[in-house]
Amino acid sequence: MSDEKRIALVLIDAFADWEYGLVAASAVAWFGCSLTVLTSGGRDVISMAGVRATAGDAIEEADADRFEAVLLIGSDGWAAGAALEADGLARAVHDRGGTAGAICGGTVAFARSGLLDGRAHTSNGAAWLREAAGAYAGADCYRDTPAAVSDDRVITAPGTAPATFAIAVLQSLFPDREEQIAEMRAMMAAEHTRAG
Repeated sequence: MSDEKRIALVLIDAFADWEYGLVAASAVAWFGCSLTVLTSGGRDVISMAGVRATAGDAIEEADADRFEAVLLIGSDGWAAGAALEADGLARAVHDRGGTAGAICGGTVAFARSGLLDGRAHTSNGAAWLREAAGAYAGADCYRDTPAAVSDDRVITAPGTAPATFAIAVLQSLFPDREEQIAEMRAMMAAEHTRAG
């Protein structure tokens, strides 16, 4: 793997605007990563808020060897069976030693692909994930927590946890940059600290 970490950001229609910004911007601006947006068929996609995202590549044509991380951003479309090709990409990136991250509805793809089998994980609720993904072998490893969960380079988060998702992804990609990650965590936590 090269010095510059390459991240595939998988977006599908009605993706959640608040779930990708922190991880994408901090990875590129603060950690020097490169970012490629992947969509089904390489088509533009529209966020929940109506923001149009232009793809860099099609998910179907993405080469897992090009990426150190793949991140699936939430959308109700995951539960409806959208972008099934992302399941295999996430699995392939992880299998070759990369980081696979999913937030909110993106966790459905991880359940389908087997990435959650035997691994601690979270999502928008255990019942929600079982309903959205169907029966999956890893259901007993579900953790009911409001923050991201990381287990063996598989990172999951509820849609309400974009900050801990970003931190967990960056910790996985940059285990040797603990001080910089601690500064980022402190900066994000500051807005929740009661003013003295």
